[in-house]
Amino acid sequence: MLTGNHCDTLYTAEYVVTQNDNRDIIRKGAVAVSGDSILCVGHSDILTILYPDARRVELGEAAILPGLINGHTHVPMSLLRGFSDDKALMDWLTQDIFPQEAKLTPELVELGAMFSMAEMLRTGTTAFYDMYMMERSVFRAADKIGMRAVIGESVTQYFPSLTCRDAEAYFELVREQSFEWMNHPRIRQAVVPHAPYTTKPDLLQKCYALAEETGALFGMHLAETRGETDTCLQQFGKRPIDYCHGLGLLSPISTFFHVVEANEEEIALLASTGSAVVHNPASNMKLASGAARIDDMRRAGVCVGLGTDGPASNNAQNMVREMYVASLLQKVHHLAPTACPAQAALDMATRGGSATLHDPCIGTLEPGMRADFIALSLESPNMQPVHNVVSNIVYAATGAETILTVVNGQELYRDGKFLTCDYEALRNEIQQAVTWVKTS
Repeated sequence: MLTGNHCDTLYTAEYVVTQNDNRDIIRKGAVAVSGDSILCVGHSDILTILYPDARRVELGEAAILPGLINGHTHVPMSLLRGFSDDKALMDWLTQDIFPQEAKLTPELVELGAMFSMAEMLRTGTTAFYDMYMMERSVFRAADKIGMRAVIGESVTQYFPSLTCRDAEAYFELVREQSFEWMNHPRIRQAVVPHAPYTTKPDLLQKCYALAEETGALFGMHLAETRGETDTCLQQFGKRPIDYCHGLGLLSPISTFFHVVEANEEEIALLASTGSAVVHNPASNMKLASGAARIDDMRRAGVCVGLGTDGPASNNAQNMVREMYVASLLQKVHHLAPTACPAQAALDMATRGGSATLHDPCIGTLEPGMRADFIALSLESPNMQPVHNVVSNIVYAATGAETILTVVNGQELYRDGKFLTCDYEALRNEIQQAVTWVKTS
């Protein structure tokens, strides 16, 4: 929290992209940090006078902006990056991914999670919403490396799972973790059933009740493909969003991933219930799931964030690249160059991410907000000239321009160095994991 008027560190740069309500961009700007929070944002010459004793970090020709927020991923799946590509979703899952996942161990899950987090820090992501199995390992990894996260143990109707023998064991695990991670400054739990087509109605309702009981968030894959819609109509006589609404799952604590298949009525339903949506453009394109109606959702008042999905279906955990893909997908889908402009893409990756993680203290650079921010160098040829810094960030950047990643006031990545993990050791371990994939 803020510690009075004391400034620990003053970060200065050519641009500060605040992402506040006015979308103010400050030339020759600075961000003053006190403890885990932002103390002040303004012109560097003024803040230098106000805080003469603060540690100075001069970033030069760079842009400071809120940390990017990955609203949907499966971080342990970096173990399977490139293992299975160019297949339809259900074939990809049932023929390749599910059989390989059945052989995972907690140690491998933690390794995959750490490696994904390193990639996210390197490319400017400060927070993420994860769902997978053996998530105790992901909780530990996020705690070690210092990232902000919402983490949930995924569940289906198929027991025993890798983690739990039956539904009651799953419920008990969630209750235990709610105590283990209660009041953590960066990590929060979610209850995340996999999808309507893998989870029976009564289990879905019990999962939502469990989220309410434990104070957790609720998340789920929803309306991802036409095939899912057809299956839901055949089994329940309703489309997926309407079906889930009937079960009482749409609410202000709910975040739904993908939502490619949504009509006008369903978009209005998502908006009226306060449900959030995470758009995953690269994954949806790679698996040929379709193009979500993101512009329509945002106009209707739906909170929309942006996510990569897992590193086996993207295949990157790079939110800078995701902003670019999100904008271009909407333009070609609507045949309208004005669809999803650069500012909208950046909004989804910052302010929208705040909404999808249900964390009002991240996503902008303003006094009192958590000190989660990044800096992108503007020195490389692809970032010059700077007519519009937001356009450069969304359309020209690659993520490799990241020179600083700060979470909760702590520097986690700086000038090519990981400060909270041994990246070389991780890289050696992940290379050894290739042998596990091939031989297991």
